[in-house]
Amino acid sequence: MKAQNKKPTIGFIGQGWIGKNYSDDLERRGYDVVRFSLEKEYVGNKQKIAFCDIVFIAVPTPTTPKGFDDSLLRAVLPLVGKGKIAVIKSTLVLGKTEQLQSAFPSIFVLHSPEFLSERTAAYDAQHPTRNIIGLPKQTPKFKACANRVMSVLPKAEYSLICSSIEAEFIKYSHNVNGYIQVVLSNVLYDIADKSGMKWDTLKSAFNADPMMSHRYLNPFDTKKGRGAGGHCFIKDFEAFIEIAKKSRIKGVSIKMLEAIRNSNVELLVSSGKDIELVKGVYDKKFLSKLRS
Repeated sequence: MKAQNKKPTIGFIGQGWIGKNYSDDLERRGYDVVRFSLEKEYVGNKQKIAFCDIVFIAVPTPTTPKGFDDSLLRAVLPLVGKGKIAVIKSTLVLGKTEQLQSAFPSIFVLHSPEFLSERTAAYDAQHPTRNIIGLPKQTPKFKACANRVMSVLPKAEYSLICSSIEAEFIKYSHNVNGYIQVVLSNVLYDIADKSGMKWDTLKSAFNADPMMSHRYLNPFDTKKGRGAGGHCFIKDFEAFIEIAKKSRIKGVSIKMLEAIRNSNVELLVSSGKDIELVKGVYDKKFLSKLRS
């Protein structure tokens, strides 16, 4: 590694709305950033990634009808130079960071979940509420890597270096919480609508309640659809159900999660929101059964 008093060269693999905004922030704060993605502007930087000290990775980790897919991560991790640090921003199922570290032992693989919202990603990247870094191994070398990564992140009110499985679970818990809040808001709206109540009146009261979430009180969003949609919520909630099943928690809890999932998918499909994203996660058999 380079001397600790010299700014590291940062690599970033993936220039979607997550990767782009993180890269922009790092450059704004004076770091040399090498961006690699399949876009024409950056595709020529592939070989340069090996010379970067810290490489952040934000590539899709979809949940498909066949399960969690980490193939894109496995395809780009070999680009990281020997002895360098790879920081995965992509969402990972429990234990995946440890698996990837075992598969790529010549580099240091860390997991630092992102908490950006697609609509406010630029601001969120510059003003993080939390910086979380998960380690697959609790050794002095890995802890030194985590501290070095933490030093290049924008300051947050809360910072945590923990095990990688804890970091993975923190990310899923964040998205699951938001997903359930969206579904609950839709249930509240439907009850109010059927009972002749005014949603704007109720929403005003809900916003004045410090114990209620104020973020997900719009049953009809700007896409003119209903339900918890977007590139993260749909796939991550389904992956979380599988995580819950593997943990062997009580069956009634699994049924609760599945009922919430079914309610949300019904909202999405019936309102025509994010249909292609829904089809990417669920096969025709499941969707047909849900409608029957």
